Amino acid sequence: MPPVRTPIRVAIVNDYEIVVAGVAAVLAPFPDRIRVVELDSGLPVITDVDVILYDTFGAVQGDGIDLDDLVRGGGAKVVIFSWNCQPELVDKALGRGARGYISKATPGDRIVAALEAVQAGKRVRPRQVEPLEGTQGDWPGRDHNLTAREAEVIALITQGLSNQEIADRSYLSINSVKTYIRTAYRKIGVSRRAQAVAWGMHHGFEPDRVRSIDDTRRP
Repeated sequence: MPPVRTPIRVAIVNDYEIVVAGVAAVLAPFPDRIRVVELDSGLPVITDVDVILYDTFGAVQGDGIDLDDLVRGGGAKVVIFSWNCQPELVDKALGRGARGYISKATPGDRIVAALEAVQAGKRVRPRQVEPLEGTQGDWPGRDHNLTAREAEVIALITQGLSNQEIADRSYLSINSVKTYIRTAYRKIGVSRRAQAVAWGMHHGFEPDRVRSIDDTRRP
């Protein structure tokens, strides 16, 4: 009789509640393999988990990620979940100690397989730079037809970052940032930065501080 496989305990971390919930929804069809026991928006993980899945939407990336702050002295392995999959950026994150890096274009079953590989001691990298059209999960502004990139730019504008700071944070060229700003502004009906900030503050683009723990799934 084969041994019973224990689901991997996962905490999902990002500054936006809708993003965290979106990732949890992607993993929900695999309860026999993955158990999401904690969701954190702007707060540290406090549950004993096997893997911390860190979504980079509107957040620090690459070698700027503070893995020690995420783990807080525990033994959890950190896996990055991002649409920024340039080899240099992946190398920086893994060099800091992340155990895996997964593209947001990855289907749910492959995300689960990657988390299982990390739990088994392997280091996981994205197979390739995959198209953004297949982005998994959710993000603020999606109901206003903002793409994932446009939404992240609006999130960073709402956080008070300049165009150059957004480019540095998102690993985009300054021209790409300006293009995303123009297309996003057109969709949300604004023309100035102050208007975009006000719109963002009223449409879920301010970072959250929320923690949700599923006590029924804790060991």
